[in-house]
Amino acid sequence: MEDATERFSSRVADYISYRPGYPAPLLAYLVERYGLSSAHPLADVGSGTGLLTQLFLKNGNRVCGVEPNAKMRAAAETLLPSYADFISVDGRAEATTLATHSVDWIVSGQAFHWFDPVATRREFIRILRPGGRVALVWNDRCMDDPFQQAYEQFLLTHAPDYSQVNHRRVTLASLRDFFAPHGLDPATFDHSQVFDFEGLQGRLLSCSYAPTAEAASYGEMMAELRSLFNQYSYQGRLVFRYITRLHCAQLS
Repeated sequence: MEDATERFSSRVADYISYRPGYPAPLLAYLVERYGLSSAHPLADVGSGTGLLTQLFLKNGNRVCGVEPNAKMRAAAETLLPSYADFISVDGRAEATTLATHSVDWIVSGQAFHWFDPVATRREFIRILRPGGRVALVWNDRCMDDPFQQAYEQFLLTHAPDYSQVNHRRVTLASLRDFFAPHGLDPATFDHSQVFDFEGLQGRLLSCSYAPTAEAASYGEMMAELRSLFNQYSYQGRLVFRYITRLHCAQLS
């Protein structure tokens, strides 16, 4: 398996067009429960194309988007030029290059499962100010949904890398170890996208584990994806449901 930082290099366009952003209630929760304010500087680590970064920029925060993949980082720089408080940083979770005690918050969306937890914990403690918090966020596909259950089997059949890089391998126990001795404070939020078939196809291809058009199995995979779409869509539209999961705690 290639270096994780390069797995999305060929998928940037699909990532921008078809990956979900993050629900507004997530930000409201952080504001109301933890007193997050626009005055708090943040680091979005593993910021990718800026999907989570943008949520905090709209809140007025200064955000350092730390991203090791050059193409993903360039996409964020292209998409977020109107935000004067956005700082694009070539770095990674284990070595952000940010100054010591320079941020009040670290956030990470759909990325923590790529990090080395021991080196990342050490680096996060270094760049956080005393009392700083970390918010880890994932958009999990809603497995109570019949389509998502069928889609899960589809991925297991057609995407050999899926079981290796699936972020659900990150367990509550491993997160508790990361944040110890502070306890976790999990929260969930409903989220969704609506796709036509082209959108569903792009959503699949935005994933690092999805076979590309050069793969021998690509045609068969797309034929089955079309079959799934026809079975579960209504009037040419499919609701792709998520549960957005937040794990937030102090780190020291």
